[in-house]
Amino acid sequence: MARKRRQLGEILKRWGLIDDEKLEEGLKISQGSRKRIGEVLVDLGYAQQNDVAKALASQFGMEFVDLDQPDVVSKDNLDLIPTDLIKKYLVLPLSKEGNKLKILVHDPMDLALIDDLRFRLGGEMELALGAKEKIREYIESFMSETQASIDEEVRKMTMDQSLDRGASLDVHVAGEEDEDKDDDNDAQSAPIIRLVAEMIKEAVVTRASDIHIEPFANRVRLRYRIDGVCIEKDAIPKRTQQSVIARLKIMSGMKIEEKRIPQDGRIKMKIGGEVVDFRVSCCPAYHGESVVLRILRPDAAKLGLKNLGMQDDTLELFRSIIARPNGIFLVTGPTGSGKTTTLYSALSELNRPDIKIITAEDPIEYNFKGINQCQVNDHIGMSFSIILRAMLRQAPNIILVGEIRDKVVGEVAIQAALTGHMVFSTLHTNDAPSAITRLIDMGLKPFLVASSIQAVLGQRLVRILCDHCKEPEENPSNRLLNLCGLSKSDIEGQTIYKPGGCTRCGGSGFRGRRGIYELMVMNSEIRELAFNRSAVSKIRQAAVASGMRNLLGDGKLKILEGKTTLDEIARMTQVEGTVDIDAEDDDDDSLVA
Repeated sequence: MARKRRQLGEILKRWGLIDDEKLEEGLKISQGSRKRIGEVLVDLGYAQQNDVAKALASQFGMEFVDLDQPDVVSKDNLDLIPTDLIKKYLVLPLSKEGNKLKILVHDPMDLALIDDLRFRLGGEMELALGAKEKIREYIESFMSETQASIDEEVRKMTMDQSLDRGASLDVHVAGEEDEDKDDDNDAQSAPIIRLVAEMIKEAVVTRASDIHIEPFANRVRLRYRIDGVCIEKDAIPKRTQQSVIARLKIMSGMKIEEKRIPQDGRIKMKIGGEVVDFRVSCCPAYHGESVVLRILRPDAAKLGLKNLGMQDDTLELFRSIIARPNGIFLVTGPTGSGKTTTLYSALSELNRPDIKIITAEDPIEYNFKGINQCQVNDHIGMSFSIILRAMLRQAPNIILVGEIRDKVVGEVAIQAALTGHMVFSTLHTNDAPSAITRLIDMGLKPFLVASSIQAVLGQRLVRILCDHCKEPEENPSNRLLNLCGLSKSDIEGQTIYKPGGCTRCGGSGFRGRRGIYELMVMNSEIRELAFNRSAVSKIRQAAVASGMRNLLGDGKLKILEGKTTLDEIARMTQVEGTVDIDAEDDDDDSLVA
């Protein structure tokens, strides 16, 4: 038979802290006020907070923790529980061993609190008991110290960033009303708001394409992707993690309280007199939510075909293909290879009052005047295939499909091409010839693929050397020359350059990126190979024989023109094969491929 649990008042009386008279008085007030007996005894001054908490711990067989003792709670452990839970429930993390988290609570009978902690934190929990007001005082004291520390850290970070740039930029979040400027100025003085604003400004000034905020156990890593390479910046203080992410969620229109599923949003900000769009992605990770801001610069879509980096003969052929009245034109390459920019540049050149252009995009990254742009939304049934079928009833001249992802979209695109429309789209393949076999592998009929496709453009983005600090490469590696398809005789009389490093390029030696391209135009031989389901290698041989300059060939020209490096072309084209290395280069390990 289970032993009956002793009452709190009886425990205090047995300890000699109260007598029968005080206990009876406390019970009467407790029944009339519906307060617990422990609270009443503390209010009457008959018992101390720690006495009641210690008696509760004895009543429920729990460990009692006296917060009046020094170093009972380590500040290093406070990151084990999100700050919002600590403040909401008045709990403190004490330690963590393996998957078991030890937590200090003040009410062992609050089952809702305990269930919520188990749901939010996961894993095993061990509860200890402390006085409620002592826990509150500790949290308020810690929060006060933390805020002062954050203010100082943010002040130093923003000062350092301002000094590094040598100039200050005005930031304004689009949508804030002018009549609220006074309130906005007050808000801008808040440390977290200043920190986020400075972080975004610095990324824009340094020409970054992405901002990555990545939480880890003891730090929050901040990285900018500049010219395709991630560069680590000063870490964001771990204590500000929740506040920084909450601020970004507010700015991008996400749900702050939702932390279990991925969310997407957008931010429009005016920075230095220019409106910049940011596409924001928030994804739950082990140590908190990881946030990425994709910077959509308004000038990226207006780059123009001349500035893409195509050789003159490739550009002339490209323009003749996109001017055709019907067929499919594909741009291929991995994620981040500039496919969308190439298609937008083509549309900009074709965008005239006498031509109707409709696009189906997921998401719409840039807005164009004079072009009908449709946002894909699978949640409400607005898929690529649905939008494409609706487009055909709109009598367009040119259709842009963000990506051919499956057989259904491919079939509708082919139908549009065969009924007199020019269709632009992208495909994820390693090179241009692979696009043919990729479409057939999706389930599209070979004769339809062969007859509808006009041309395929494969591309990569390579970093361009900074004109102010690039240096001649006196003795280029034979290994790198081999990987780039060059020999010593090919570079005689030519100057090969390597990166230097100056303030204009941030010390990297590179400034900006341009494309390397291979343009495969369909002819009777390639169509015959596609119809017969021939291997990619045969299609590639036929394309090269008909005059296609492959990615490596285009890269070689950029090396000889002094625009990029051997190492960059070898890395981006990922050439495979046997390398003949001279004895003098046996110790050369400079290859990064």
